[in-house]
Amino acid sequence: MQTQLFINGRFVSAEDGATLATLNPHDNSVIAQVAMAGKADIDKAVAAAKAAFPKWSRMAAMDRGRLLLKLADAIEANADELARLESLDTGHPLRDTRGLDVPRTAITFRYFGGMADKLEGTVIPVEEGFLNYMLREPIGVVGQVVPWNFPLMFTSWKMAPALAAGNCIVMKPAELTPLSTLRIAELMAEVGFPAGVVNIVPGLGHIAGQYIAEHEDISKIAFTGSTATGRRIVQASAGNLKKVQLELGGKGANIVFGDANLTAAVNGSAFAIFHNQGQACIAGSRLVLHKSIEDEFIEKFAKLAASIKLGNPLDINTEMGPLTSQQQRDRVLSYCDVARSEGGEILLGGKAPSNPDLANGCYIEPTIVRAKPTDRVSQEEVFGPFVTISTFETDEEALAIANGTEYGLGGGLWTNNLQRAHKIARDMKSGMVWINCYKRVHPGSPFGGVGQSGYGREMGFEVMREYTQAKSVWVNVDANLPPYYPR
Repeated sequence: MQTQLFINGRFVSAEDGATLATLNPHDNSVIAQVAMAGKADIDKAVAAAKAAFPKWSRMAAMDRGRLLLKLADAIEANADELARLESLDTGHPLRDTRGLDVPRTAITFRYFGGMADKLEGTVIPVEEGFLNYMLREPIGVVGQVVPWNFPLMFTSWKMAPALAAGNCIVMKPAELTPLSTLRIAELMAEVGFPAGVVNIVPGLGHIAGQYIAEHEDISKIAFTGSTATGRRIVQASAGNLKKVQLELGGKGANIVFGDANLTAAVNGSAFAIFHNQGQACIAGSRLVLHKSIEDEFIEKFAKLAASIKLGNPLDINTEMGPLTSQQQRDRVLSYCDVARSEGGEILLGGKAPSNPDLANGCYIEPTIVRAKPTDRVSQEEVFGPFVTISTFETDEEALAIANGTEYGLGGGLWTNNLQRAHKIARDMKSGMVWINCYKRVHPGSPFGGVGQSGYGREMGFEVMREYTQAKSVWVNVDANLPPYYPR
């Protein structure tokens, strides 16, 4: 596996020789020592990207797209290796990294490979005698910070549109999970990306991430992570007024109405919160049940959650692996204490599994908590296999609960009433709404939130606009302009 920084087409050690151990969350054993970038390394990476930008941005868009398509092919050719590397470093079960993470990564690079030559300008009808057209131009050097929960997938979400639009990149993967992103860099070099177009600089957030946000030669920063860190990114970006794109926290409401298909809702709601150990900003972490189905739903849901197979993520039969770090496991367990202190009832889980084979890892059982909508555990992002349950009687009450947090990333609802479905979807304060499903994503569908969940959008034509800037060009075709200052 690759463990060095990737700067200007080469893998190199950090200037000061700094490294950090990346751990296997299954047993907290050391996988590798990975180079950690400091300010000097960031400066080198930015300089390389800046030097590469003129040629890359002027390359025929179709040729940029071909490189992205070749990268997608290389990812698919190395799918098993990438899946195992991602499972080893993050704790994602192998069945998920093989079945979801790697395919989604390849699909995203392929989608934006095809998008590269599809982003068109426009002609604007203005006054007679003038032609006014708008170009969409790449921004320049963009800084990107990728989180630890889906490092491989988020690498593609950030990289692919930025490169398709003609930008050059300085990317910081999370220090906890840098290995799959570094492997992508290796594949990019193999398929022929020019040196300097992409630079990968693992490092600590308060050093490397902060400096990327501050850097005067970086024209945009795209960040995925916590709301608190997002606020610091905005403050740090003010020096050169760089463009900022933020995908931040969430506290997704998942509403089940009395007429819902309970079998589908139970299974979909379990996927919404327990997939990837609940470590997803779009997780359906607040179950909001109609009073009429409360008892039946909870019985079926708890039975399904209790049956989920915890284990080594490299075992293909494992359905839920460890959390990605000991720190995150401790954080989730601390919210179990918060729930008890607020009078909540832990219906399932709330502790580490008793299996001695898992004792050294970052495991926690699927946890279900009955809580009030205003409790801390119903308001704050826990980021683990931890779901709260509250109830409602009217549609208006359900909507008020759903909109009753500062977040607005993703939310879902289950009903067979078409009119209700569209009305609730319209009125939910959320960047994304799923009806009779949850956590569906696609490279063509905009992804992002409102409120404290950030601003800007990943995916589709929307993200291509995020990575370009408009230029208006006026041409005097045959307008007769009299002198403004006649003499």
